[in-house]
Order: sequence, then C-alpha cells, then structure tokens
Amino acid sequence: MQPHCDCCSNPAVVHETIMCEGIKSEVHLCAEHAIEQGYILPNIGGASLVVGKLMDKSNPTATPAATRTVKSCASCAMTMAALRESGLVGCPHCYRTLEEELGVLIERTQNGATTHAGRHPRHAAELIDRAAVRNRLTRELREAVSREDYERAARIRDEMLTIAGGGEEA
Repeated sequence: MQPHCDCCSNPAVVHETIMCEGIKSEVHLCAEHAIEQGYILPNIGGASLVVGKLMDKSNPTATPAATRTVKSCASCAMTMAALRESGLVGCPHCYRTLEEELGVLIERTQNGATTHAGRHPRHAAELIDRAAVRNRLTRELREAVSREDYERAARIRDEMLTIAGGGEEA
C-alpha cells in the first residue's frame, strides 16, 4: 500500500525518514506539496529535479550534483555513491582516492573515532606500539608548541627522531 500525502489524500511521491535523537519521523508528500515545501524543484527544461538528491543536506551551500565532479578510484572506478550503495570499498586504492569522504563517513558511523581501538594480531603488536608512541609524542609536541614551551617541544622532537632512527639524541 502506497502512503498518501500528509497534507491531502493524493498518493505520495516524496518519502523522507528523519532520525533525530532516536526518534523516527516520516514525511510523505504528493508532487504538488513537495514542490510547495521545497522538496522538488518545479519543472526545469522539462525535467523535475529532487532537491534532496541534488543538494547535500549537511551543507546548505553545496552545489547541485549535476555541476559537481564525481571522484572515482583510478584502479576500480568506485565512486562514493557506489560505496554507499554497496557498503563495500572496491580496492585498497579507494581509501586514498575517497579519503576525505570516507573520513567523514567513518567518523559519523564510529561516533567520532577515526583510529582502531580494538584487538590487533599478535605479530603487529610492535608496529602498533611504535605507532601509538609516535602518535602520543606528536600530540604532546603540538601541545608544547601551542603552550610556547619550546624547550619541551625540542626534547619531544629529539625523542621522536631517536625512535624513528633518524638521528641521535642531543
């Protein structure tokens, strides 16, 4: 059974489901009310364009999809739209090509976390420990520089160089 317009009894052509703080609300509109409420643009050159599909709702200044260039992986031609549809990344190169979009998607789905916090294989423990130390030192270096504690920043830099094997500790 097709839902009817929330404003009248005509069949709905626009269906929007909104989840906000765990509360689900649905909007069903016929073509006339969808145009009236801005969900659909009136006929432009004979074609009716759905605004929600053209504009990124999180960015009100986004450009229409028709004028945007679509970024795709050079190895497997995966696009962000295809990734969203399938839920699978096409190949390892997709992570670099779609890095920006994937970062936003991962942050959103992982509640802001962008680094792995779970279990790791035993053989990777040394590499992971080294990376964790490097990340901690980088964070401490940024904090020291922002506090203008340049002596501490120099010590941290020297420690980072020693760990990386790029120099001797002063």
